[in-house]
Amino acid sequence: MAKFEVMDHPLIQHKLTMIRDKNVGTKVFRETVREISTLMTYEVSRTMPLKDVEVETPICKTTKKSLAGKKVAIIPILRAGLGMVDGITEMIPAAKIGFIGMYRDETTLKPHEYFVKLPEDIAERQLFIVDPMLATGGSAVMAIDALKKRGAKETAMKFVSLVAAPEGVKAIQEAFPDVDIFTAALDDHLNEDGYIVPGLGDAGDRLFGTK
Repeated sequence: MAKFEVMDHPLIQHKLTMIRDKNVGTKVFRETVREISTLMTYEVSRTMPLKDVEVETPICKTTKKSLAGKKVAIIPILRAGLGMVDGITEMIPAAKIGFIGMYRDETTLKPHEYFVKLPEDIAERQLFIVDPMLATGGSAVMAIDALKKRGAKETAMKFVSLVAAPEGVKAIQEAFPDVDIFTAALDDHLNEDGYIVPGLGDAGDRLFGTK
């Protein structure tokens, strides 16, 4: 089974509680989502491989560690996933960015794919699939499947969310057991409308000021 981690760092928990507040405006919500994403990147990237490199300091030559191996691509699930991209690229500025567009049928709660645009070398990259909310898991599973169909390796994928429901975590683990899952919070359950409880509402609407 792949890794499943809930990040309980005090700064992450504090900032997540801030944006759960329904009275927080778009500006603060957007900025805080970016900050949480930056903080989460430290742990999500922990297993990135290193290599020895020679460097000359002002004192002497020495051999130290530098990143090696697969390069990174960030894959936001549109549209809410866009809110997490800038925070990650602050730490990994050379990452390429792909896009997977999904919308949810409000009657069936099923996702529908409408757009996919990816780097050409997607099969050679480590992929951070990002979406603030992991609710039913339908969009996440469909996004992972879309990447696999285009040559991406399941073992190279990491799904990153701010808030997850147990149902969504289970859906990914059952469909794609080799995909790592990182979240800042594992909430209680989904309500009858498919929203995470207690959650933070519709992340896309709160990021972009829409209804």
